[in-house]
Amino acid sequence: MEEEVHGIVIVGGGICGLATALALHRKGIPSLVLEKSETLRAAGGSIGVHANGWRVLEQLGIAAELRKTADVVTEFHDVWQQEQGNKSAVVPVRGELRWLKRKDLIETMAKNIPAGAIRFGCHIAEIHPANPDNHGAVLTTLDGSIIRAKALIGCDGSNSVVARYLGLSPPRSASRMLLRGFTRYPQGHPFGPHFLRLRCKGFFVGRSPMTDHLVSFFVAFWHPGAGATKDARAMKAFVLERLKLQCCSDEVVEMVRGLDPESLIVLTRVWYRQPWQVMSSSFRRGTATVAGDAMHVMGPYIGQGGSAALEDAVVLARSLSRVAGGGGRELRQERIGAAMGAYVRERRLRVVRLSLESFAMGTMLATKSLLMKLACFAVVTLLGTNSLGHTNYDCGRL
Repeated sequence: MEEEVHGIVIVGGGICGLATALALHRKGIPSLVLEKSETLRAAGGSIGVHANGWRVLEQLGIAAELRKTADVVTEFHDVWQQEQGNKSAVVPVRGELRWLKRKDLIETMAKNIPAGAIRFGCHIAEIHPANPDNHGAVLTTLDGSIIRAKALIGCDGSNSVVARYLGLSPPRSASRMLLRGFTRYPQGHPFGPHFLRLRCKGFFVGRSPMTDHLVSFFVAFWHPGAGATKDARAMKAFVLERLKLQCCSDEVVEMVRGLDPESLIVLTRVWYRQPWQVMSSSFRRGTATVAGDAMHVMGPYIGQGGSAALEDAVVLARSLSRVAGGGGRELRQERIGAAMGAYVRERRLRVVRLSLESFAMGTMLATKSLLMKLACFAVVTLLGTNSLGHTNYDCGRL
């Protein structure tokens, strides 16, 4: 069987993979995206994009189009439901925050990538070094096809085949489940431009307006053990019953009850890399590296997974463009590894901080130890997590 030879191969056609391909395209560098699904993976819920993510979308040239699809969120309304009465606080949003449909983001990036740059139905089974010096990689697909890449970028999520090739330890999972979806309000919703963060016993509810008539939400809760099921409708019924038992407000219960069935997603595990693993791992092997969740998957507790992946795309494309000749179309293979090393060094402290914040927030919500809660509270206070300091980050120009 003949081998195909390509310059840059990106494994994974999700948010990070398409953003990386688009960033490279803006720099005049071609790439090939290999996606195991037969079509664009445009299904799914929403993605909260803070100011740092919008800076990246500006660099990618798609911010103006995406702003038309979602309204601005101006405040966080935090509510702690307690037996002795609710406590609440209002936190202003730092910079721009909008909740985008994942579908809108994926399709907008895909249509700005050259035709033929995304290959669907391509499932990578094995990866081997192209030579003893680790310059390049040889990919074998499930159907036996062989693809030789000068540079390999893994944007294939938490269960990344490229991460395994790099020798990274698998991410861990937390005993939390997540139900999320959209609810439509034909007459308009009454929530204003405010994101609700409701904490009650065993549950964490997030609700954000997207437009005047569309609201995105999630419900995070303890894994019910033997009662867990992957059937989305059964889990919706389970969540509704528990929310009513917790005496959640009628508007929260009705929001979950009225969600659009096609938007309903149930995640049976929350995956994450421990911050010390992000600090110490080698995210490069020769001319191969990872980005997005394949590099730094984190829980949803600070809402930065998507925006951090967009940052990765810009930094990686910028690093590679510095070693590309011939108008950006000729990759000097002997310098690709150095460029990827520079990318990893630039991103490491940023993603360690985000991983630490997310880990601390998740642990603080989950632990029953007062000492551990105090330690996690100290971390999030020191890092400015509650004041959203992580959103005011600028990864630079493409």
